[in-house]
Amino acid sequence: MSKFPRTPVVPPATSPNDPRYYDPRDLEAELLRTFQICHECRMCVGYCGSFPELFKRVDRDVDAGRAQGVELIDADDIVTVSDECWQCKLCYIKCPYTKDDGARELLDFPRLLAREKANRAKRNGVTFVDRILGEPQLMGQLASGPLASLGNLINKKRLVRKAQQKLAGIAAEFPLPPFAAKPFPQWFHNHTPSPNAGDAGDVVLFATCYGNYYTPQAVVAAVLVLEHAGYRVHTVEETCCGMPNLDGGDVAGFVDKVRANVVELFPWADRGVPILVPSPTCGYTLKKEWAEYVQQPEVEKVAAATLDIMEFLERLRRNQQLPPADKSLGKISYHVACHLRAQKVGFPGARVIRKTCPDTVVEMLPECSAVDGTWGMKARHYETGRRYARKLVEGVEEQAAAMVMTDCGMSALRIEKETGRRALHPIEVLAQAYGLLT
Repeated sequence: MSKFPRTPVVPPATSPNDPRYYDPRDLEAELLRTFQICHECRMCVGYCGSFPELFKRVDRDVDAGRAQGVELIDADDIVTVSDECWQCKLCYIKCPYTKDDGARELLDFPRLLAREKANRAKRNGVTFVDRILGEPQLMGQLASGPLASLGNLINKKRLVRKAQQKLAGIAAEFPLPPFAAKPFPQWFHNHTPSPNAGDAGDVVLFATCYGNYYTPQAVVAAVLVLEHAGYRVHTVEETCCGMPNLDGGDVAGFVDKVRANVVELFPWADRGVPILVPSPTCGYTLKKEWAEYVQQPEVEKVAAATLDIMEFLERLRRNQQLPPADKSLGKISYHVACHLRAQKVGFPGARVIRKTCPDTVVEMLPECSAVDGTWGMKARHYETGRRYARKLVEGVEEQAAAMVMTDCGMSALRIEKETGRRALHPIEVLAQAYGLLT
């Protein structure tokens, strides 16, 4: 039997506010304890590359008679296992040994590997590729607007992408999100709200870097739909949610962005105004990560006020406050984003479209796109990501629906690259059904 206990002596350190977070001995002990339980369970073997890599290494030592469990897992093994995790959170959702399930083991595999990357970044520094991918807002601000056409043209050049892969480690084959010719802040500044906007109340739209500077179609649609439902939409001087920083272990960069955003969002949360997020990854980060890394009452209040935008609309629909649509949309393939599932709010986008649009069929695709933030954009992970996304791609092709829908912009890039089908956000689909988009 393994010498590693199933029950931790004290709860694991999941926040840098815990003095044990950067203690290498404490981290190693928690990694080995978790790895041993995962090796005995093996339920998550098909979710990502981390589990097959872990099990292969432990089985090697056990089969050779050198170990009873994870005793011989070393630093190189840990790095390999950690680097294969793309933080989809699916293992946490399914794991029977978590705090959410009331289990004594208190496992949190994704947060533990995020901690490992943070410790590694503190020792060795944040890598060059993670520094680049960690600043999507800065890149968007620099290249959107008047320079968008030039930036998009350059990004389509194969030689440029090959050079980018060699120098920066960003996969030449992964489709980069296009820079917006008219960024959302510019559109919103010039937008005249509908006459009934505000009749039902106020909301704040956290548009995200992706919505602001790359593909603003979804957040433009969000404004139009929310006004159609009677809400006055406000925006703030937001910065990136910080998840790209966490992907690279840059905890300091993440915390700086949390603090900057909370300064803007707290006054609204304090007034009870909902904060709506159109991206599952960003929404998960606001709800689940901000208050873990910055443990202040203001941050907790912002997190509590945050809703996925389709979650908000589904609440309106249930309360008969969302106008019905007249347009039938036929059959839609709906990719269920992992980070939406991690919020444990069900599939609000699918429900809203099903119930609001007449004669519309929504078929579910609960398969991971294996992008999840910045992981799938890296050259060394590109082919692995494609392999794990194969079930999603096959599902899109087999369903052959009139329309493909996903809440996740990065998943949409994967779907379009692999199938040639453009995937729309549910809020865009709803805006079309209402006839709000010209």
